[in-house]
Amino acid sequence: MKKFTFALMALLAFTFSLKAQQYVSTEPANRNVILEEFTGRNCGYCTDGHARANQIMASHPGRVWAMNLHCTGLSPTSYPNLNCPDGTALSNGFSFDGIPTGVVNRHSGTAADRGQWASLTNTQLSQAAECNVAGFVAINPQTRMATITVEVYYTGNSTVDENYLTVAMLQDSILGSQADYGNYNPSQWIGNQYVHMHTMRDVVNESVWGDPISPTTQGTLITRTYQYEIPEVIGSPNGADVVLDHIHFLAFVTERYQGTPTRPILNACQLEQVFGSDEPIYPAVMSVAQAGGTTCMHNKEIEVNVQNLGTETITSMTVEVEMEGQTQTINWEGEMPQYGGEKLFTTMDVPFGTHTVNATIIEANGASYNNTGSGSITCTEWAELETEEDEVEVRLDLMQDKYGAQITWSFKASDGTVLASGGPYATLASATATQLHIEYVTVPANECVTFTIHDGGQNGICCSYGHGYYIVKDSEGNVLFGDENNGQFGTEASHLLSVRGPQATVEVGTTEVENVTYTHADFISSLVYEGYPDQVGFECRKVTSSEPMIIPGVLNEFEKILGSTDELEHTSIYVVRAFAVVNGETYYGAETTFQTWTEGVAEFGESVKIYPNPTSGILNIQGEGMKSLEVYNTIGQCVMTQEVNGDGIQLSTESLNNGIYFLRIRANDGAVLNRTFSVAR
Repeated sequence: MKKFTFALMALLAFTFSLKAQQYVSTEPANRNVILEEFTGRNCGYCTDGHARANQIMASHPGRVWAMNLHCTGLSPTSYPNLNCPDGTALSNGFSFDGIPTGVVNRHSGTAADRGQWASLTNTQLSQAAECNVAGFVAINPQTRMATITVEVYYTGNSTVDENYLTVAMLQDSILGSQADYGNYNPSQWIGNQYVHMHTMRDVVNESVWGDPISPTTQGTLITRTYQYEIPEVIGSPNGADVVLDHIHFLAFVTERYQGTPTRPILNACQLEQVFGSDEPIYPAVMSVAQAGGTTCMHNKEIEVNVQNLGTETITSMTVEVEMEGQTQTINWEGEMPQYGGEKLFTTMDVPFGTHTVNATIIEANGASYNNTGSGSITCTEWAELETEEDEVEVRLDLMQDKYGAQITWSFKASDGTVLASGGPYATLASATATQLHIEYVTVPANECVTFTIHDGGQNGICCSYGHGYYIVKDSEGNVLFGDENNGQFGTEASHLLSVRGPQATVEVGTTEVENVTYTHADFISSLVYEGYPDQVGFECRKVTSSEPMIIPGVLNEFEKILGSTDELEHTSIYVVRAFAVVNGETYYGAETTFQTWTEGVAEFGESVKIYPNPTSGILNIQGEGMKSLEVYNTIGQCVMTQEVNGDGIQLSTESLNNGIYFLRIRANDGAVLNRTFSVAR
């Protein structure tokens, strides 16, 4: 088996312009969990350990992963031999008195009994993580080569200046024998064959304890890429086949290295995984998800994650995003190398509830294409509270059940800031005792606040151990959400509260564009607002791109937003709009379209005449040495092409809707000229 470290890049926050993160979140989060379970096929109680681990993972989907290490004399070398050198080295690094036992996020150098796994997992899940981990695996099924990219972003500071990154390959669905004293895990039996799941097969790193990474300070982004040849068989003698459809990869960061008493896992993830292709053009929609923070609005930001699984670099794409009759088009230009990816964004008006969103790549590198991915977008209903003040007080009535020590709650602002929190409370003596807690919380106006209540016992606060509940009211006693019958929420319940304060009148005008050259333009827009905005500026993008560049602006004494840029490209069509940020909300003006000068076409441009403009039917185009015409709409789609024979042509616009269009004229000598015309009937 071959393991190669391909690249390493550690970037501080102030150098993100060089390389921004592609997969990993920069938002603070709690720790995920790796449960390393020591097990064996001749261990009759290990099926109970498997069942318990399965239950813990099911209770925390996407947050907890079991990694079964077959070890000790109870793991035989008969077929299927599930022992592996890296698994043996890892198990030898911990102390345990028997199996099934395990370590949870390596919080200790001594393995814990299976009865402790759930509580240890809950403890780890509630702790803030110093870093986030994410990444991507692309597998070539012909060569069995995996390209593995892992990103680590530090949202806090590690206690030591060097951490370690580990990537492990696990395999599911290996059929073989298994001792079972009590039929503890019947769901994993097929006849007399046991289905061995999440079995640790190999560590991608040269060392089973991972590769050193640094610096480990807040704001650092670290990217590692590995080329890993997936073995066909692991285990000697009597090894089991490594089936590509049954493998997955875990990545995790540890704080200390081998030889120390503990080496805690700071955070972990399962890497996204796809099979690559030998096709030259093969972009794929990997996921469609909701982006941005919590909002009490129907307008939601949607993230489309696209990956290049082909062999050629993707330089342009058109993506259509559709949800229940709504369609948005994203035009992208750039460079997406093989196995590279891009996150594309758009916004949609999302009704209450959960809805399916489809994203389809309809064009790639200028050719028609068809690849669709889907995801779900949720708009959660919110309670509303209006105030004339800058902040408002709400009241929480929380009736705990007997096990108050399991109860915690919080109010959080839309950016994740904790406005207030409470619990745990005392455990009461009586089996069905209750106790009322009244809490007063101040929340700011013009905020979308999330209230969350959590029960560590995973069975809510009602009713076997007392009739608990929670109610949130305004200052006049009106119920915002909750009642005396809502204590049965399992592990957790959440509600949104929109606090609307005095609304400012904000009007941003249409942008005027002046002094346009090959690379330069000046912008001016009006602003009507009582007071002073938090930020003003302009969003400017090419019509073929969904990614705008932000141009900082200033507000002069005449309530005009001013801005300029020297970073435009010649021979390009742009859309610009002004914006103002007021009380954390962004307001936009109407869009204006303009085009930069074209180099090398002065004589050609002087000869070209277009009339009538606007047109209601036929557009006359005259010019010397014209070769072809292309017509684009305002979102960058090519809606018409036409070869030109001679120095003039009459172009029918009957198929075009009313609006502005961009005409690209190509000359016989290769010069390109852009002109704008409009259709009005």
